[in-house]
Amino acid sequence: MSTSTLAGKHAVVTGGGRGIGEAIAAALLEQGACVTIAGRDEANLQNTVRQLLPKGKINYVTVDVADSASVQQAFEHATVRLGRVDILVNNAGQARSAPFQKTDAQLWQQMLAVNLTGTFHCTQQVLPAMLLAGWGRIVNIASTAGLTGYAYVAAYCAAKHGVIGLTRSLALEVASKGVTVNAICPGYTETDIVRDAVATIVSKTGRSEEQVRAELAAANPQKRLVQPAEVANAVAWLCLPGASAMNGQSIAVAGGEVM
Repeated sequence: MSTSTLAGKHAVVTGGGRGIGEAIAAALLEQGACVTIAGRDEANLQNTVRQLLPKGKINYVTVDVADSASVQQAFEHATVRLGRVDILVNNAGQARSAPFQKTDAQLWQQMLAVNLTGTFHCTQQVLPAMLLAGWGRIVNIASTAGLTGYAYVAAYCAAKHGVIGLTRSLALEVASKGVTVNAICPGYTETDIVRDAVATIVSKTGRSEEQVRAELAAANPQKRLVQPAEVANAVAWLCLPGASAMNGQSIAVAGGEVM
């Protein structure tokens, strides 16, 4: 793909300071876009900007996606610095596990607030300008947990199912207006979330880290963890002008785990 395919486009990637978000930012820079990464950890964002600066124009804003006022301020700053947002990647997310009977209201609300309501807040900030311009790309990073069920993560699964529902509904609303809305659904991916999950399982079960990682990888028919760059490649493709017929889709990047 041409390195200038997204030249002149401004992309915002939430949760862009590490893992999948950092890989997405890198992939979009390689396609010629300028990128704003957003997240809560300013030091981490600054470090990622330094790492990715050789690839192109990149900036950062701090944001709590669960807070509508914080989101509004962050997107105003991003627009002032790099112009209208043409591409939004809603990647910010959290995953916490607990048996359903030990899932309290605080955990439930936290999973909905970050994973689902955050996607809603950020999308509301960019959609009016996209519709006015007649072009836009919104890519929501959901999860295979949005396509199927997993035990002990009811709140996370509910939130990610909600993200896919939002994706499908909005995609129909904007289908004739030059804006596409899609979801990418990674399986178990080599990220901090998976590393934290492994540590939790090890502490609660006494199994070794190697055993737990092998069990997670076994869910993938390819018998491995997905790599962040593989998720990023799928996102970048959806953002290309040539992907304009892709709308309302939820694409699993999981080695065949979900079909």
